[in-house]
Amino acid sequence: MSEDGTANTWRPRTRMVRGGLARTGFRETSEALFMTSGYVYDSALEAEQSFDGTLDRMVYSRFKNPTVAMFEERLAAIEGAEACRATASGMAAVHAALMCQVKAGDRIVASRALFGSCHWIINDLATKFGIEREFVDGKDPEAWARALSKPTACVFIETPSNPTLELIDIPHVAELTHRAGGRLVVDNVFATPILQSPLALGADVVVYSATKHIDGQGRCLGGAILGTQQFCLDVLGPYLRHTGPALSPFNAWLLLKGLETLDLRVERHCANAQAVAQFLEARPEVARVLYPGLDSHPQAALARRQMSGAGSILAFEMKGGKAAAYSLLDRLRLIDISNNLGDAKSLITHPWTTTHQRLPAEEKLAMGIGEGLVRLSVGLEDAQDLMDDLGQALAE
Repeated sequence: MSEDGTANTWRPRTRMVRGGLARTGFRETSEALFMTSGYVYDSALEAEQSFDGTLDRMVYSRFKNPTVAMFEERLAAIEGAEACRATASGMAAVHAALMCQVKAGDRIVASRALFGSCHWIINDLATKFGIEREFVDGKDPEAWARALSKPTACVFIETPSNPTLELIDIPHVAELTHRAGGRLVVDNVFATPILQSPLALGADVVVYSATKHIDGQGRCLGGAILGTQQFCLDVLGPYLRHTGPALSPFNAWLLLKGLETLDLRVERHCANAQAVAQFLEARPEVARVLYPGLDSHPQAALARRQMSGAGSILAFEMKGGKAAAYSLLDRLRLIDISNNLGDAKSLITHPWTTTHQRLPAEEKLAMGIGEGLVRLSVGLEDAQDLMDDLGQALAE
């Protein structure tokens, strides 16, 4: 909320710059950075009242910190969420968003196309605690209907998915989830809050790796979970408070500054990615290109209906398999080999041997990840320079 209470009338671009702003008595222009772990009290009674909730104030930075709170409030304002809680990384956000709301005997349903660590949390970690899990083909409405025909505590999806850019119909899955008595959690990292609004489409919880586009410059780790006040306070809050995946105030300050330019960067990311995807689609060395902005994408119509832009990430399959993919990566001169994404710099990786390496081969193939698949995070360079670099690497 702004200091004069006008934040509810601001448009998104203004919220990205001014949302959550809380100036100190020094009246600083840039947000203050509070590098402190604890806080002091004027009396023993004040300490007691701070801990029992009579006073609403900071007591420990594992619970709440002024800089982290500014980031949470600003991101919530952009997302259109009632509340936000920040975490130390994107995977900390996914873990907390899921595990805070399930117990032994409950059931999680998830789309099969997931980032490797997300798959591990549901398939390996949750099942150790007696939680049932089921994976479905996220593209198949009937598969969702069958999976959600019995009680389910939680549904988790990525849309678009990592790395195959598979889309899931959020309103459809949300309706089925609610009928089954559960909450729908959406990992929105590829779309960003600029291109897709899962809460407005019926989702209950949204998670981000703020490490990606929100920072956007490869500087720090961070995560975020957004939902209702009730969920963030009563369900998620105790889990975060007692397990401690707190976001560093310094990282929160960097992420705050990242939010100021998020929409401007995403706009350029999308324009560059569209140009690069069209370039790759015309290359004879490439078997297929997966990008929601292409008419050839099998869910292009859903992308146009659900997203305002196609994003910065694309994947493409090299005709020569792993050897051809490796040859391409090794010949690039501008684009860096890295497993990160959403960065100002263009980054490329081979999911079979990096981000999804630990999954069994049959799982990878079921997700659509072949040995020739390459994931490209298109950055903010000149699009022609990126195409020139890919062109020379493919030609050689």
